[in-house]
Order: sequence, then structure tokens, then C-alpha cells
Amino acid sequence: MPTSSAPERDIEDIASAMSAVLPALHRALERRFAQDFPYPRLPEGQLALLRLVGERDGITVRAAADVLLMKPNNVSALVTQLAGQGLLERGQDPADKRIARLRLTAEARRRLDQAAHLMDGYLIEALHALTDGDLDAIGSALGALRGLARHIHPAAS
Repeated sequence: MPTSSAPERDIEDIASAMSAVLPALHRALERRFAQDFPYPRLPEGQLALLRLVGERDGITVRAAADVLLMKPNNVSALVTQLAGQGLLERGQDPADKRIARLRLTAEARRRLDQAAHLMDGYLIEALHALTDGDLDAIGSALGALRGLARHIHPAAS
């Protein structure tokens, strides 16, 4: 049941505009990033897994699969690929040797930090070009966007 008092047409217009602008922003960032990042672009699944392990050090394959909405065997294949590239380590759980705990290697952590620094830099540069009113509007919208992401999928952060 909707809790908004906004007219349905306004909500439809906002949804349509967001569906257009968010992917366009993402593509613009990705294109710029591809020009500046000195390492080969990882497939989206591998990148998502690395980011998740960076946020949740020691996560299990099963838990990662749940968060990423993937099958555990597919996540296990990604783990094998990333371990082969020297970006991910698979260690045994001390309490249950059958469970693997995932950790980033120092190289993966360095690359993720470098990637985050680049992305933040692009956004900072673009934000400096906006008016104070635009900055206030974007800042005010961030909490609502996080809530919207959680509403669409509870595992979203």
C-alpha cells in the first residue's frame, strides 16, 4: 500500500526520470573509469564479489551468493577465477573446515581503493560544477535513494 501523498502521475514521472538518469550516470562514470584505470576491466560478477568481500571480510560463499542473488556454485566459480588472479583468498573456517571464508588479497584491496579514489574524484569534480542548490538537493536525496534501494531489495546497501 503506497504511503506517499504525491499524485500517481508525479510518482510515474519520477520513476521514469530515475530509470533514465541513473544508468546514464553509471555509464558516464564507467566510460571515464575505463580510460583511467590501469588494469583490465573485471566482469561485473567478479567485481561485485570483490566489493562484497571488501565490505564483509570473511564472508562465506553461501552468504555471498545470497547477497549477490546468485547460486552458490556460480559464486564458487567466481572465487576460483579471482583466486587464480591473485585477488581473492579462500581460507577455512576455524570451527568448520568445510566452510570457506573469503578475504581480499592486498593487491585486490589496493585496486579497489584505487578504483574508489578514481570514482570519487570524478564525482567530486562534477559536483564542484553544480550550484549550491543542486548540491543541497542531491545531498538531501541520498538518504531517500538508500531507502529506495532497500525497498527494491532488502540486501541493497
